[in-house]
Amino acid sequence: MARPRADLPPAEAIRAVIDGEGRLAVRVTPGAKSEGLELVGGRLLAKVRAKPEDGKATEAVRTLLAAALELAPSRLDLLRGATSREKLFRVDGF
Repeated sequence: MARPRADLPPAEAIRAVIDGEGRLAVRVTPGAKSEGLELVGGRLLAKVRAKPEDGKATEAVRTLLAAALELAPSRLDLLRGATSREKLFRVDGF
């Protein structure tokens, strides 16, 4: 059985929460039953199936963000939060 597609908000809505320096703060829920991004109160919440081990959840978030922003995953750099639920990414070229 195929996995359902991730629930993603419009790219413009996500771009609206990127600050002037191209930084994007994300709150992550690893090990979720479904994957998706959600905007709640001006904050971006990410749910990923990957477990928080060996950077798997961080890479899953990077892939999910890249798909939502229609960018290559290599254009998203993790600035802070490699082992935390609170992550800060820099969006290259924003």
